[in-house]
Amino acid sequence: MTEVSSLTGRLLVATPALADPNFDRAVVLLLDHDEEGSLGVVLNRPTPVDVSDILEGWAELTGEPGVVFQGGPVSLDSALGVAVIPGGADGDRTPLGWRRVHGAIGLVDLEAPPELLASALGSLRIFAGYAGWGPGQLEDELAEGAWYVVESEPGDVSSPAPERLWREVLRRQRNELAMVATYPDDPSLN
Repeated sequence: MTEVSSLTGRLLVATPALADPNFDRAVVLLLDHDEEGSLGVVLNRPTPVDVSDILEGWAELTGEPGVVFQGGPVSLDSALGVAVIPGGADGDRTPLGWRRVHGAIGLVDLEAPPELLASALGSLRIFAGYAGWGPGQLEDELAEGAWYVVESEPGDVSSPAPERLWREVLRRQRNELAMVATYPDDPSLN
C-alpha cells in the first residue's frame, strides 16, 4: 500500500461533477485521514432540528443558526461537536473536553459538562452523523476528480450562512477554482 499523506484539517469541496446526492455542493471538514480511512463532517447541511432539542446544555454555546447539522450519511443517530478555540489553545492551555484536529479547530467531548469549555469556545457546531471513507476510498474519489482539496479556515466551521459556504470557499481560492464558484445550480438552464 502506498503511504497516505494526511489531509486532516483540510476541506473537501464537492466538484460540480460529483454525482452522489449526499454530497451535492458539500463542503467537508476532514477530522481524520490516514491509511485506515477518512472521517469528516459536512459543514453546510443544516437541519430543522434545534440543538436544544437533543443537547440542551450545549445549545447556548452554538452559533447561528442554532441547529444540528447533518454531518454526513453515516451514523445519523450519533452527535459530534466541532469547536474553534481562539488561538488554538497551545500546550498546557488546551481546555478539558477539547481535542485539537488542526490549528484552532478541534473536537468536543459532548459527554463533558459544557461549563468546562464555555469560556474557551470561539464557536461550536453540532453534527448528526459523519462522512466516512474506508482505506484508499477517498484517494480513489480524489483521483476521479470528485473533490477539490483546499485549506480550511476556522470561520468555515461556524459560517452564519451555510447555504453560501460552497461558493464562498471556492471564491477565496487564488487559482482557477475561484471561477468554479460561478457554476450554475442547474447547468441545463444555460
